[in-house]
Amino acid sequence: MPGTLTLPKTAGRLPGLVLLGGSGPTDRDLTIAKSKPLKDLAWGLASRRIAVLRFDKVTHAHPDEVKADRGFTVVDEYLPHVLAALRLLRAHPAVASEHVFLAGHSLGGTIAPRIATADPSVAGLVILAGGTEPLQWAAVRQVRYLASLDPTTAAASQPAIDTMTGQAKQVDSPDLSPDTPDDQLPFAMPAPYWLDLRNYDPVATAAALDKPMLICQGERDYQATVADDLAGWQAGLHARPNVTIRTYPADNHFFFPGTGPSNPAELAAPQHLDLQLVTDINDWLTAAGRSAS
Repeated sequence: MPGTLTLPKTAGRLPGLVLLGGSGPTDRDLTIAKSKPLKDLAWGLASRRIAVLRFDKVTHAHPDEVKADRGFTVVDEYLPHVLAALRLLRAHPAVASEHVFLAGHSLGGTIAPRIATADPSVAGLVILAGGTEPLQWAAVRQVRYLASLDPTTAAASQPAIDTMTGQAKQVDSPDLSPDTPDDQLPFAMPAPYWLDLRNYDPVATAAALDKPMLICQGERDYQATVADDLAGWQAGLHARPNVTIRTYPADNHFFFPGTGPSNPAELAAPQHLDLQLVTDINDWLTAAGRSAS
């Protein structure tokens, strides 16, 4: 996968961070309209002496190959490329190999504990709006939320909600098999993807890791929510002294500050990542690196 390494101008053995985008064909910057939140994060952290590696997802760089592979799973979506990125960053002469961390946004945050299980050398995790509710039901919740924003068209949205609900139930069904037709499943993603994902518990996987974690959540986020997703991390990790949780009252799913109920239209204008988030991640990485030394 093509990627970008962002380094500070100052020399020295630096902490390193690999960034992961969320679901779908996201590029290395997590480009949304005219905004690039992962580029913001990389530049913000590099200006504070953190080396940051980010890369295009395989679903962005090779969409035709992904579409042709009906056996494609979330493991194929993330693990080979993330593990390679971690090795690459550790090998860089400017980076302290024992202080390389992993940060994932949205589905990238959900899958981050699975990656850290596969690579025990990961120094710690930063989970940004990571979901803990099953993805198929998070999708139903999002459709319902968007329909609720305009009561005058809510009734017209009900058939789409019913369809998505039926597809989510199909994912949960004991009858789900690799041969289940794609059009019966959310986003027309083939059954092998859902069979793999439904057997993965991000909170239990994170709880089994003896690693520091920073979990960040925007309070205006409707894609991963405080009530449905952050609550899962809190319930499973509340007794862990090396887990830090931060919430951002004004931020949406992409940690862009705003006011009022979050909606897709607010993403049209160019925006930048909440500076407080960048500061908090930098401070946490610096402290976690010192603790591990």
